Amino acid sequence: MIKIAIQGTLGSFHDIAAHKYFEGEDIKLLCCATFEDVFAAMKEDSTTMALVAIENTIAGSLLQNNELLRQSGAQIIGEYKLRISHSFVCLPEEDWEDITEVNSHPIALMQCRDFLNHHPKIKVVEAEDTALSAEMIKTQNLKGHAAICSHAAAERYGMRILQEGIETNKHNFTRFLIVANPSQTNEMQSQKINKANIVFTLPHTEGSLSQVLSILSFYNINLTKIQSLPIIGREWEYQFYIDVAFTDHLRYKQAIAAITPLTKELKTLGEYAEGKSSM
Repeated sequence: MIKIAIQGTLGSFHDIAAHKYFEGEDIKLLCCATFEDVFAAMKEDSTTMALVAIENTIAGSLLQNNELLRQSGAQIIGEYKLRISHSFVCLPEEDWEDITEVNSHPIALMQCRDFLNHHPKIKVVEAEDTALSAEMIKTQNLKGHAAICSHAAAERYGMRILQEGIETNKHNFTRFLIVANPSQTNEMQSQKINKANIVFTLPHTEGSLSQVLSILSFYNINLTKIQSLPIIGREWEYQFYIDVAFTDHLRYKQAIAAITPLTKELKTLGEYAEGKSSM
């Protein structure tokens, strides 16, 4: 059995992504309230893996998770891109005219802004999780409340679906990273490696970042994402998180060796195969 820590409860998009990535495997989910709790669960039990959201095509990057991953010492072993579709749900006996308040995760609410703008009389209240909102309404019998969550969560908690597909942009995907402790990394990776996530700092010299990017380009390494985060306690210094893709693993290794002398504190957060997308 594979133990996987996720943020959120059963029926959440983390739950859906975990079952899709590990389809056919016997998995046990450890549901955590926060992403900090997810990495704590991995630290407590070295055999526990994690699946964490890292970016959304609409909301952007979850910057906090980059830093939690770096600090954890864990390694990325895979990714999964899940199509996010939201449903507007309520108690089974209620209907549109009964709803006065909607609860959901802030990012889900943002992704459904156009829908909510068409229902200005409904009070919007942020909550910890999409699926947890549905569960809370059902278990506490909160009349007049609706939740924005997945179709799977609505079915799990016996909620009535008033409308599906309420997200503003239908090209709404979240990318999840599958993370494991180093002791598990080799046994879990079986696919061809063609992506990597790297973090480093740079000296305060003119053109330091452009030099690194030029070398990656020379070795035909495709820079798919770059994100900078300030280093707490070191004013005007930044960590650079980059995602790269490549077709030649040897050329990738040569590129890393070439940029290492130009950087400080370079660390590879994981090398893995590009993930599939669900539709």
